[in-house]
Amino acid sequence: MRALLQRVTEAEVRVDDRITGRIGHGLLILLGIHQTDSEKQAVWLAEKCARLRIFQDAAEKMNLSVLDTGGSCLVVSQFTLYGDARKGNRPSFIESAGPDHAEPLYRFFCSHLETLTGKKTETGIFGAMMKVHLINDGPVTIWLESPEG
Repeated sequence: MRALLQRVTEAEVRVDDRITGRIGHGLLILLGIHQTDSEKQAVWLAEKCARLRIFQDAAEKMNLSVLDTGGSCLVVSQFTLYGDARKGNRPSFIESAGPDHAEPLYRFFCSHLETLTGKKTETGIFGAMMKVHLINDGPVTIWLESPEG
């Protein structure tokens, strides 16, 4: 499972000009699910996202997590995180989980993150064409990948 985290001052996702998720200060998490991922990877990655110390403390050091700052999370499914463009000019997405496997894990990840943060996890709509708007704070962008099986 892969996540691209962006520390944001605000972010929102729209489907057909309708806002489906919006946050202020917090994390925008683009989430990709591999065909072999399980709830084990979802738990590990949700806990890493919640506890990752990428927010500034009073001394302006990245020393606080989204839990510490009371920030929010917006999670957007993104199968393209498993795109492989090493050969040719058209990415292959063969490693991405299909919707039947990915959607339940996406929902599980969001639910676990909600449990960890004690706040509603905002989301896009799984499988929909989405428009994501954000203001990256820093900018701070971190790539995370869960350990295999």
